[in-house]
Amino acid sequence: MSSVNILFLISGFLLLANTAWSQAGEICSDTGGSTIWLNSRVVYGKVILSGLSDARQAPKVSITLTNGTRITSSTVIDKSGNYCFRDTDGSGATLVVEVEGREVGREILETGPPNVPKQFRRDFEIQVGNALPAKPSVISAKYPYSRGDSNSKLYSDAESAISEKELKKAEGFLRKIVENDPDDFWAWAKLGSLYLEQNDLPGAEKALQRSIAPKPDFAPALVNLGRVYLLQKRFESAIEVLNKATELEPNAARAFQLLGEAYLMVKKGTLGVEALYEAIRLEPIAMAECHLLIALLYDRAGAKDYASREYRIFLEKVPKHPDAKKFSDYIKANPPVR
Repeated sequence: MSSVNILFLISGFLLLANTAWSQAGEICSDTGGSTIWLNSRVVYGKVILSGLSDARQAPKVSITLTNGTRITSSTVIDKSGNYCFRDTDGSGATLVVEVEGREVGREILETGPPNVPKQFRRDFEIQVGNALPAKPSVISAKYPYSRGDSNSKLYSDAESAISEKELKKAEGFLRKIVENDPDDFWAWAKLGSLYLEQNDLPGAEKALQRSIAPKPDFAPALVNLGRVYLLQKRFESAIEVLNKATELEPNAARAFQLLGEAYLMVKKGTLGVEALYEAIRLEPIAMAECHLLIALLYDRAGAKDYASREYRIFLEKVPKHPDAKKFSDYIKANPPVR
């Protein structure tokens, strides 16, 4: 290849790289944090909601980046629709978009080539129409808390601020509540959830610990505390609090899912699979991803026929998954066990 052609290829690569760099800088500029350089590792993009009436309040939209069985980062998207995961290698990771707690979009990122800055842009256009996804079932009715008029107003203001993506304002309202009443476990839990969504793990842990201090059997806070411990790679701590959460709320599929992931991370496969199957039993569709974790475990153990069965069941529930063809090919090559 001539030197002219080599220079042309290099200049073409630099042009593309600079274009991507400027896009990343533009999208990430309003999310705070460090500057985006050409050699920065970043996953970024936009989430656009289509079909939403102007008069209707925008729903809560979040996007999570996962790597294998571990949640790496999660963020709530503001009115701009922009999201940006800085200092993150997205090679082979999965992006999951949720509206009001229900998954509405998913994409698996390719594995980036070596010695090339790993910057991934993925945009999502979500059609919501007049009917938004139903919120997942909650477990709050058994945990009532009585507040005075002043704190009740602050709590309502905090929820409104959260729905409008004004997270700093919501934090201020919740802080005032717990200053007035340090035993308000719901306010502490909501503050912890707020910090968790912003990936402030130390802040989330502290707030959630304060939530369960006056109310040790408060399962919603225990579940989120388990998530925090998983993100911090404190797997034994996660197992401890998630086990307690599942005992208190035996119908909480999310708690069993997180517990199963924690067990897998400490190589306790049997206990992990049991917890994941319980999550699937409780919510067969919402927890369908658990089949993929179980399949991966079986595959690594050499039980490909059992792995194939999990892929087959998963595809019956999620036939349009981005990796559907890969799973189908695996099933053909490894006939499922009956």
